[in-house]
Amino acid sequence: MGYQEREPIEAHISELKPRMKSVNISFKVVEKGEAREVTSRADGEQHRVCDTVVGDSTGLVTIPLWDAAIDEVEADKTYRLENGYTTLFQGHLRLSIGRYGTLKEAEEAIEEVNSDVDLSAEEHERRPSYGGGDRGGGRY
Repeated sequence: MGYQEREPIEAHISELKPRMKSVNISFKVVEKGEAREVTSRADGEQHRVCDTVVGDSTGLVTIPLWDAAIDEVEADKTYRLENGYTTLFQGHLRLSIGRYGTLKEAEEAIEEVNSDVDLSAEEHERRPSYGGGDRGGGRY
């Protein structure tokens, strides 16, 4: 079959889990952090990154914005991310745009944001647990 096209996942923030791919999601920008300079491990270049808290009616998550995206995204506006993915950064869930994702202003604004549920606040284990439990998908 060769290259497999992943079926995109239409998600709400509360449904996000670590290591999801091809995520389509709409969110409202709640708070943009301060942009900071970082040096890329890949090419040694300087980049700007800004941790931005976004939300929908189900919860909040942090999304790192890089370089030009920092200036394109405004607080209180609603955006649609297509083909995004999730990662863990220091054990905390992040939603990422990535190289293949697209971020554009959404046609419909999100009014209500549930700020009681912050998915990025919870710490996740960085390694899969092989001790059983209800995680599923473990190896024996």
